[in-house]
Amino acid sequence: MDDGHQPIAHAARNGDGGWRAPHDLAEHLIGVAILAARFAERFGSEWARRAGLWHDLGKFRARFQKYIRLASGFEADAHIKGEAGRAPHSTAGAMLASDRFGKEGRVLAYLIAGHHAGLDDWHGGLATRLDEQASKDELAEAMAAHPPVHILDPGPFVPNLKSIPGGGKGFALWVRMLFSCLVDADFLDTERYMDPDKFERRGRWPTLKELMPQFDRFMADLSAKADATDVNLLRAAILGQCQAKAREAPGLFSLTVPTGGGKTLSSLAFALEHAAKYDKRRIIYVIPYTSIIEQTADIFRAIFGDAVIEHHSNAEADPGQESNQSRLACENWDAPIVVTTNVQFFESLFAAKTSRCRKLHNIVDSVVVLDEAQLLPPEFLQPILDALNLLTAHYGVTVVLSTATQPALSTRAYFDPKQNLRGLENVREIVDDPDELYRRLERVTVRLPADWHQPTDWDTLARELTRYDSALAIVNRRQDARELWRRMPADTLHLSALMCGAHRSQVIRDIKSRLKAGIPTRVVSTQLVEAGVDVDFPVVYRALAGLDSIAQAAGRCNREGRLERGEVMVFIAPKPAPPGLLRKGEDACRDVLHGLPGNPLERGLFARYFERLYRACDLDEHGIADLLKVDGYTLAVNFRTAAERFRLIRDEDSVPVIVLYQGADSEVEKWLNTLRKEGPQRWLMRKLQRYTVSIHRQDAMRLLGQGDIEEAIPGLYVQISDWLYHPDLGFNPDGTPPTPTSTIV
Repeated sequence: MDDGHQPIAHAARNGDGGWRAPHDLAEHLIGVAILAARFAERFGSEWARRAGLWHDLGKFRARFQKYIRLASGFEADAHIKGEAGRAPHSTAGAMLASDRFGKEGRVLAYLIAGHHAGLDDWHGGLATRLDEQASKDELAEAMAAHPPVHILDPGPFVPNLKSIPGGGKGFALWVRMLFSCLVDADFLDTERYMDPDKFERRGRWPTLKELMPQFDRFMADLSAKADATDVNLLRAAILGQCQAKAREAPGLFSLTVPTGGGKTLSSLAFALEHAAKYDKRRIIYVIPYTSIIEQTADIFRAIFGDAVIEHHSNAEADPGQESNQSRLACENWDAPIVVTTNVQFFESLFAAKTSRCRKLHNIVDSVVVLDEAQLLPPEFLQPILDALNLLTAHYGVTVVLSTATQPALSTRAYFDPKQNLRGLENVREIVDDPDELYRRLERVTVRLPADWHQPTDWDTLARELTRYDSALAIVNRRQDARELWRRMPADTLHLSALMCGAHRSQVIRDIKSRLKAGIPTRVVSTQLVEAGVDVDFPVVYRALAGLDSIAQAAGRCNREGRLERGEVMVFIAPKPAPPGLLRKGEDACRDVLHGLPGNPLERGLFARYFERLYRACDLDEHGIADLLKVDGYTLAVNFRTAAERFRLIRDEDSVPVIVLYQGADSEVEKWLNTLRKEGPQRWLMRKLQRYTVSIHRQDAMRLLGQGDIEEAIPGLYVQISDWLYHPDLGFNPDGTPPTPTSTIV
């Protein structure tokens, strides 16, 4: 097929196997420029436009044009004499920007040079690359091909670093936002050529204003079915306050409501009303645990249908082994309602890889609800708060800190400056009188250990639990949950993150239906049950943990207020938590509660608890803030190093495994066959994440060597051996444990 040898960006076959007209390179550059400029309209459209026009400038070089024809098979006789492999093309535009605009051009150089491999550090990275002879040759060869004048000189552009949102403190986030606009525009314009039908289906989402009637109908129906209890009356009052406060100006808000007060739907009501008044584009609901994201997403889908996307990283390919397919399969959060995890949200905010950064510009002009805000990781707290301040001040984002136990996030200064905190200021509380609300929603009695240093062994605890028809025991570790479950009667249920999402959801449904029917129900769970899982037990046992965890456990007790008082028993587990955050939480809790005569869940105690916890932690343990400081003389920033260090869950410690969950085997196998044949696709990864668990990498490597799992795509594994997944306990790399005993002696 002869195309006149016009420079092309991509080549693809039609459905019948023939070659379609190639993707004209100049058209691709203009298409990317237009999209990128539109995405960056609030914070730098001309920067994004110029990056789009020059990002593939290196593709004009004759070497690349020969390469793409050879690699695609578009021209069977094409060859690259004396060369092997790919023809680099992402440095030419970066070189041109640096040559033409000097220091200011380095902003564009970061974007263009990184649009495939990701943002780089300046020293030892991009600076070295721009100084290499090969890079200079790439630009010279591209210019020798005489790119169109309207690409090289599209009009006046005066780069102005004085207009950066947030000044020097905001430079790194601003560059990542521009980078997001470029890479998403590049992916989308490529998709427009490669899969025009798929591209045309994009953007057909309802607006948040159009979704509001669905929410109103859902809430009216819920209200009509609800009993006229004191708890339900208070939930209705909280909902009304959220809707009223939504009219206040965008910025930082806190929603302080005791567990069981209806925070999820009330915060959603605030977000919808606020978005309607201030033209916000989407709602992003951020949840701390992958293990409980399904419940919230299911609730939202019951209201809004397909307008909700659920995104976490359990079923993603290894970001260190990205391919063009895996990048196109990644989420860009273009839906009106996004439910995601702390890991996905915050690691994306600090990312350097294209797939993670792609979504950032869609955070702009959104309402972000941080559910269970007390679980923001202390070792990353300072860079997280810095980013939240920038988002609310300069990117049109409204943030809601939603929790029963508000962390102490205001600015603090200590004698030791290492313990200082640049906090969140001017946070407005949505609830009119939180103290009165806490008093009215007090439904439990919390009993503390008589001896804070005397552990309770698992056999003794099991005997205590079997005295109750229905009880919930919450422990700190997966192994603890298995040890206790093994000693319980045979009908005891188990919950942990070693169960895939579909399995957990089924068990939670079983728990709710049994409790509602009055069937005796005993459950042993890790702390995943404490956030967003709406169960209601008369008795809850909680292993000593942070004060916020004890409060969350209490929220699973007498939740609906049907009893005069529920009972919450705090016990000392046989083994202390391992050194780290869990141990620090236990210690801070002991400090605050030891010898306390009053209510352990009195609201004022939480500020004291979090201040003590944060004083025991390095709030920027990995030095992220320093890595992202910009050198005003060179514009040097350590983007890649900061991204590598900002890992809420260390990649080297865990890997995702797709499991064979009973009842879904055939469906999962069908999706896996599609994955192996066609590679990762967004809809497919969404399906598979419901059947995925994370395990330690050393366990995965052992099982891989034994032939018990296999690698489906780079970084994503699949269970093969039937024995690996226990019907009650979930994934079990060490073998099937004994079933529970029928009686407790």
